[in-house]
This record gives sequence, C-alpha cells and structure tokens, in this order.
Amino acid sequence: MLSIFHKGFAHPPEELKSPASNSGSNKPKIPEETLREFLSHHPHNTFSLSFGHSAVLAYTRPDPPSFVHQRLFCGIDDIYCIFLGSLNNLCSLNKQYGLAKGTNEAMFVIEAYKTLRDRGPYPADQVVKDLDGSFGFVVYDSKVGSVFAALGSDGGIKLYWGIAADESVVISDDLDVMKEGCAKSFAPFPPGCMFHSEGGLMSFEHPMNKLKAMPRIDSEGAICGANFKVDKYARVNSIPRVGSQANWMEWTQH
Repeated sequence: MLSIFHKGFAHPPEELKSPASNSGSNKPKIPEETLREFLSHHPHNTFSLSFGHSAVLAYTRPDPPSFVHQRLFCGIDDIYCIFLGSLNNLCSLNKQYGLAKGTNEAMFVIEAYKTLRDRGPYPADQVVKDLDGSFGFVVYDSKVGSVFAALGSDGGIKLYWGIAADESVVISDDLDVMKEGCAKSFAPFPPGCMFHSEGGLMSFEHPMNKLKAMPRIDSEGAICGANFKVDKYARVNSIPRVGSQANWMEWTQH
C-alpha cells in the first residue's frame, strides 16, 4: 500500500526529515514519481485513487501466496481506509458498534472513525488499544482533509513513513519505494502508535508518555529519519484520561 498526503493536511514530526537527503546522490522524489515507482512494482494488481493535490492512495490487491497478510481497501461517505492484517476480535467489535456480521476490518475502522468523530464516547487511544491482532491502517477523511494512521504493537505488520521532495507525507509498507521516494527522510512507523494530522504522533499503549525521537544512522554514517520510542520518564500532562470527556473530536476536527 501507498498513501501520500500534502504537507498542508498532515504535520509529521520534524525528526523525520533528514538533512542528508539533500546532500546525497539519491534525493527525495515528488509524489507523482513515487506513485509511478509503486505502480511499476505491481503492474497487474494495483490501483490508485487521487484527490487532486491533497492526497493519493494506492492499493495492491491480495495475490496469494505472495502476500502473507490480508489487504483491504474501502471507501464509505468520502472516508477511505487501507487496512493490512486482521483483527482477532472483529466479530465482537462489530457487535459492539452495531455493525453487520459481514463487516470487514477496513469497513469497521471507517465506521468506528465516523462514530467517534461525530459523537465519540471514548478516548482515541482506548479505541485503537481495543483492536486485537496484527494490523496497520491509514484513513483519509476527504471531507475535512484529515489523516489517521495506526500500527499494531505486535510487530506483525511493518509500515514506513517519510517526507517527499515537496514535503508531502508518505506512508507505505514497501521499503524499496520508501527508500527511493524519500531518500534518507524516512523511518519505520512506530508499533503501538497512532498518528493524526491534527493531534500528531502518540502511543495508544502508553498515552500519558511522550515519544522520544532517536536518530537513525545508516551504513554510510548519515543521519536518517528518527526512530520514535516511548519515553517512560516523560509524561504528557495535556492529554486527559477521563473517559467520555476525551474523544476523537479533538483528533478529527479542525
């Protein structure tokens, strides 16, 4: 999968951008070039959806046995989700949210996002923490230009994110595409974390702790985009944990 969001709609941590990207021979590419690169890797089973200059989503259809993990794409009410992996507790989640038994993981994520965006009774981190399984997903709400992404903590799914030549945010599970498209300005998306274009990056497992950026050094000694890890000694006082008083409204409304 590949998702690219204009810098005006997503505000990633500054540590993702590496000065080495502009000094080496391999420089970041513009989003159009990265999209072409991704599509060329999977010429027969990939499609892409563009939202003008705001965003682009590209999805590779499952082609067993090449893909170990399930891949899903769904769009409902101008909200789009690419989902990788699976949820062990999908049936109970569908029941909890009043959804049909046939609702798959991508559909569930969109419906949960819609419900919590409009009248959510739970904190965002608690909602994602309730997902049991190996998963990674990206949601784009085209109505409000909102980006939401999360990666499970078990390490079963790998995602990467980085900065393109025009400072757009790139998220993909294709490491080669990330290296070509973002040069040194990319890093693994941290497991157990979620990112929102308005709320930034936070851990859904340890929401009261800040994330610490640890510089990544490549084989040539150049500083790459940082790894992000929970700092157990630094606590965030601005994120309340008071049940219904904290919800996705803070994360999904401008």
